Amino acid sequence: MGVGLVLARSERERRRRRDRDRARERELGLLGGEPLPEGLQRMALAQVELALEQLGASGAGSSPDERAVHETRKAIKRLRALLRLLRHELGERGFQRENAALRDVARELSAARDATVMLATLDALIARHPRKLGRRRGVLALRRRLAADSARRQGLALAEDATRAAVLGELAAFRWRVSAWSLPTSQGLSLIDANLEDLYRQGRARRRRALHGHGERTLAMHKWRKRVKDLRYVAEMLDHRRGAGANSKRLRKLGARADELGELLGEEHDLALLAEHLREGARTRRGRRASGAQDAQAELWRTGRRTRKALLGRIAKRRRQLRRRALRKGKRLYAQKPRAFMRELRGAYPHR
Repeated sequence: MGVGLVLARSERERRRRRDRDRARERELGLLGGEPLPEGLQRMALAQVELALEQLGASGAGSSPDERAVHETRKAIKRLRALLRLLRHELGERGFQRENAALRDVARELSAARDATVMLATLDALIARHPRKLGRRRGVLALRRRLAADSARRQGLALAEDATRAAVLGELAAFRWRVSAWSLPTSQGLSLIDANLEDLYRQGRARRRRALHGHGERTLAMHKWRKRVKDLRYVAEMLDHRRGAGANSKRLRKLGARADELGELLGEEHDLALLAEHLREGARTRRGRRASGAQDAQAELWRTGRRTRKALLGRIAKRRRQLRRRALRKGKRLYAQKPRAFMRELRGAYPHR
C-alpha cells in the first residue's frame, strides 16, 4: 500500500472521528458522567454553533435554504427552552435580554418559514380529501400561488448581506455570553428545580385554559403548545443519553408524550392560521371592490366562495378532531400536580 493511500485513509479517519465527536457534542442530553451545569452550558453552545453554521453556510447575497432555516429555528427553540430552565440563575433582566435576542433572530426567519408551513398545511389537507379538494380548480390555483410565494420568500430570507451580518453578529454575541456563564455546582436537579416546576405548572394551567376557553381558544391552544414543546426539549436535555436506568426511561417517556402532543397542537395551530388567511383574503377582497386598493395578500389568498367554504369546512372538522385528541393526551401528560411531578423526577434523577 502506497504512502499516499495510507495518509489519505488516515485523514478520512480523522475527519470521521471529528464529525462523530462534533455530533456527540451537539446531542441534547447529558453525556456519561457529565454534571448538569456543564451539560446545559455545552448544549447551549452547541445549539448556537449549529445556528451559526446553518445561517453562515450560504454565500453573500444568497438566502439559506429551507433546511437551514428549519434547523436554525429548531436550535433557537431549544435555546429558549434551556434559558427558561436557568431563568432564576440568569436573573430576570438577564433572561429577558437573552430571550429577546433569540426571539429577534427567529423573527427574521419567520416569514419564509410561515409561507412554507402554509403550503405544507394545505397539501396535508388535500391529501386527506383528495376527491373533495384535490380536483377543485380553485384549490389547485391557490396551491400554485402559495408554492410561488413560498419560493419567493425563501429567496428573500436573510439574502441582504447587512441583515445576515446583523443576525450572525447577534448569535455570535449570544455565544460569547453563554461561554462566560459560571453556573454553580449543584446536586441533582437543584440548579433548575424551581424553573422546571414553574414550566410544568404553566403547561398544566394553559391546558385548563385551552379546555375551558371561549372565543380565545385558538390563542390558548397556541400558548399551551409553547410550554409543551419546552417540556419536550427539557426532557431531552436532562436525559443521560447512554443511560438505561429509571431516570432515562422516565424522561424518554415524558419527552415522547410531549412530542406527540406538540405535533397535534402544531397541526391544529397551522390549520387555524390557514383558515384565518382564507377569511382575511375574503374580507380584504370585498373591501377592495369598494375601495380599489391593491392588496398582494388578498391576491395570494383569493378564492371563490365555494372553494373557500369547502376548505373551511374541512379545516374546522380536522381542528375539532385534533383538539379532542390533544386535550385527552394533555390530561395524561399533566395528570400530576407540579410538586408530585418534581418529587417523582427528583427521585429518579442521579445525584451528581
